[in-house]
Formats: sequence, C-alpha cells, structure tokens
Amino acid sequence: MRRIAILGSTGSIGTQALDVIAANPTLFELFAITGHSNVALLAEQARRFKPNMVIITDDSKYLELKESISDLDDVKVFAGMQSVCDMVAMSSVDMVLTSMVGYAGLQPTIAAVKAGKTIALANKETLVVAGELICSLAEQYRSAILPVDSEHSAIFQCLAGEQDKSIEKLLLTASGGPFRTFSLEQLAHVTKVDALKHPNWDMGAKITIDSASMMNKGFEVIEAKWLFGVQKEQIDVVVHPQSIVHSMVQFTDGSIKAQLGMPDMRLPIQYAFAYPNRLPNNYDRVDFTQLSTLTFEKPDTNKFRNLAFAYDAMDKGGNMPCILNAANEVVVHAFLHDKIGFLQMSDIIEWAMMTMPFVAEPSYDDYVACDALVREKVAQKIG
Repeated sequence: MRRIAILGSTGSIGTQALDVIAANPTLFELFAITGHSNVALLAEQARRFKPNMVIITDDSKYLELKESISDLDDVKVFAGMQSVCDMVAMSSVDMVLTSMVGYAGLQPTIAAVKAGKTIALANKETLVVAGELICSLAEQYRSAILPVDSEHSAIFQCLAGEQDKSIEKLLLTASGGPFRTFSLEQLAHVTKVDALKHPNWDMGAKITIDSASMMNKGFEVIEAKWLFGVQKEQIDVVVHPQSIVHSMVQFTDGSIKAQLGMPDMRLPIQYAFAYPNRLPNNYDRVDFTQLSTLTFEKPDTNKFRNLAFAYDAMDKGGNMPCILNAANEVVVHAFLHDKIGFLQMSDIIEWAMMTMPFVAEPSYDDYVACDALVREKVAQKIG
C-alpha cells in the first residue's frame, strides 16, 4: 500500500489522480489532500476518500472548511503553506503528487525532497524556476522524481532499460493548441474563450492558456533538461496535432522510440503512482484502424515567441527561467481577466526578460526575491 499526498487535489491533475486512487484501493491510500480556496470540492473529496489530513492554503477559508466537515472525526483540517510543508515531511507519506499551479508548488516540493520522498511531479514550474536547486537537493536527500507530464512520462518510459549516454535527442511533441493554423493578424484578435478551447486535452485554465501560447511547451523543454540531464541542443519540439505520440527519444544509433496512447492524463499519473509496475485499466485504447494519419510539423516561433523565449532562458540560466515564469503567470492572469490581448502576453514577457535584474547563481532566497519583483513590475506595466 503506497500512501500518497496530493498537493492541488482540486485541480485537473489532482481530480484525475483521485480517480486513479479510487480505481486501485488495494494499492494506493490517500493520506492527505490540499487545495487553495475551493472549500466545496475539498470537502466533497474529504467525504469521499476520508484522508488523514485536509489542508487549505488560503487561511481565510479555514473555518469554513473545518465547519463543513466537522462530522468527519478522523479527518484533521489545517491551513496555510507551512502546514503543507510540514505534512509532506511526515513519515506516513510515501509519495507526494505536486500538482499545484505555478510557482506555488516550489516551496512544498523542496520540503518533500528534503524529506526524501518520492515526488510525482506534475508542477513543471518547480523545475523551470529552480531546476538546478531541485536536482541538487534530490541527489543530496535521495529523493526520486517521477515525471507526470504526459511528454516527460513518455520520455521516461522510452528510456526504460536504456543508458543515458545513448540519448541523441529528445523529441517533445506539441498539439499546437487551438491557434496552430492562425496568422499573426488572427492571433491579435483571439479571446480567452477561444484560447480555452483546447482541441485534445481537458486541463485547467492557466495551463490551457500556456498551451495556446506554447509557453507550456517551452516550460517542458526546460523541465526536460533537468529531468533527463541533457543540453539545449538535444531537445527538439515537433507539433503533432493528433496528440497520440506523446514524445520520442532518438538514440545515438539513429533509432527512435515513441510512447503512444490516447490523450488521457490518468495514464501518466497511474504510471508514476505504480512505478516500476504497470497496472491494468479500462481507459480508451488507440485504434490504429481509425487513425487516418499522424502528422508532424515544425513549430512557428515567429507566431509563438514564448517557445523561443524558453530556449533563451534555458541558455542564459541563472534566474532567467524564474523571470520567465513569474512574468508569464502575471500576463496569463491579466489575459484571463481581459486586461491584455493574446499577443501582448509575449511582448510583456520579453520586456521582463530584458529589464529584470539577472542573477547568475541564484540561491533559494534569490528565487523568492526575483519572483516577487517580477510580479510587481509586470503588474505595474499592465496597469
């Protein structure tokens, strides 16, 4: 029985992870769930799964949550980020699924790594912002990091039984999002409603916008560098609109392995939870007789500049990926609240990367300070 704590249980990844746990009650036990402010859903999950602990990070919602499940005597209720950090370090936790949105996942992930936990990593921003620090701590505290992103899970599966030195290239696939065929003129007029209509995946609002702008793929490029110990030149992105091939690895002898499957996030979640085993399930299967074609294209970084920014940030190193992430979180929030247009997001991110102070060898405190400064300055620029 593997005891699992889910950070961000009310989000898209978190709710699907609960489906995986529910389908395998003899293998997985839910120890704790956390959410930011969705009291109703946290309470519903607590009633269904009866975890040992429920934590809401928005302190102002604590009493509301506690009262809503006051009849559940065995479920303890806590509030605040420090409670999350304390919980992940508990000896009762075997695995931590980090599926919080954005920068918020960094602090509790560090706490879990320092406690030597196995990390099922769905919060890509953790490695984007502080990949060098996280990997160093993981080695120091012998914490295993298992990727949950479908692309990185695919690469992880392709590398099973292979030697690291045999990697020539990682080929990350991208759906291209809802605007793959749009011109720059058309992109200037798209709305948040348009951007939230992803053609293949059902995800939360923030990651769906990141997918539409291809920032999500840029983050995945940076994440792949740290997860698999490769260089910038070894990571290519190919647009694959059908989202059946989740990613590929090209080896030094020229052969390529690909991992294929239906676009269903429960698959990589289940793989991480059960690793190194594979579990049966009743999810949809790929029917090759119904696939008329699988296509691949080169991404257009003139239209989707965020992908190029991510490569630039990875090349620059230091706190530049932290600047990239903080600026992106602010502009996505602004776009979702109709304050800026779709193309303006990239303009403001570029401005932040050009103007914010650069730190070549940042400490954790430097990351915290950088994140706060960039958010303040970008918010001021948006007005």
